[in-house]
Amino acid sequence: MNDVSTTPAVETIAAPRVNEWKRFLRVFFQRKLVIVGVAVILIWVLTAIFAPLIAPYDPNLQNLKENLQPPSSEHWVGTDNMGRDVFSRLVYGTRTALYVGFGTVIVSAIIGMILGLLAGYLGGVVNAIIMRIMDALMGFPMLILALLLAAVLGGGLQNVIIALSIATIPGYTRLMCAETLSVRENEYIMAQRAIGSKSFRTMVRHVLPNAFQPLLVLITTMIGNVILAEAGLSFIGIGIQPPGAAWGSMASAGIRDLGTLPWLCFAPSLAIAVVVFAFNMVGDGLRDALDPKLRGTL
Repeated sequence: MNDVSTTPAVETIAAPRVNEWKRFLRVFFQRKLVIVGVAVILIWVLTAIFAPLIAPYDPNLQNLKENLQPPSSEHWVGTDNMGRDVFSRLVYGTRTALYVGFGTVIVSAIIGMILGLLAGYLGGVVNAIIMRIMDALMGFPMLILALLLAAVLGGGLQNVIIALSIATIPGYTRLMCAETLSVRENEYIMAQRAIGSKSFRTMVRHVLPNAFQPLLVLITTMIGNVILAEAGLSFIGIGIQPPGAAWGSMASAGIRDLGTLPWLCFAPSLAIAVVVFAFNMVGDGLRDALDPKLRGTL
């Protein structure tokens, strides 16, 4: 009897969740460009993971006797001025982009989320201090601030991640603060405060889950922006340092021979453009799927 009586209750709870997921996926994948974006990101991640198996050569193997070779069956995208296989360096460049993109976003999103949550929920002096610091950082464009920080810290993967993380924290902080201020006024939050619930528990259990959705969209699009920013830093020589394989530095090296060997610059530039486009498309899909108005119409 117990099994029969509890089954309908479980199904009643589970059914709305299943339907919600179905609606989310239906809206998310309704645009073909979102499907293309997801496919590109999956290929990009798998390429980064299995780079040693995909790349036909060591990305740093130099052979000056075969430098500046055109595309061929041996070197699919030719060789650079040091005789290194460009395709192998493109493949290993996916790892650099993966580390910088996800590493930067993880660090900056966590810090920005915490600061925005504290500023929005506690308000008062805490809000004033945090937001004035963020305003000062946002006085510089993201790429300019990252450039200044990278110039001070020096090149290298770790320093680039630190510089880009600091430069992107204000965006997360301001968005999280705005969402927290909105959620904080809801009745269930006010009820938690009225019964004496601790601020930390209320923020983590009730405010954060309801304020996180817009942040998820920003995280997705920011990965593409960070990859583009890292490429810009590497292009001007203060990002990933040689002999590391980075798309930005590869494009910078190839631009010298743009008239005679255009693939040296076009190949890494195309890789950057495709990945950034993919993350922007996925971000747009997430924004639409998380919009209750659009979900309610399907």
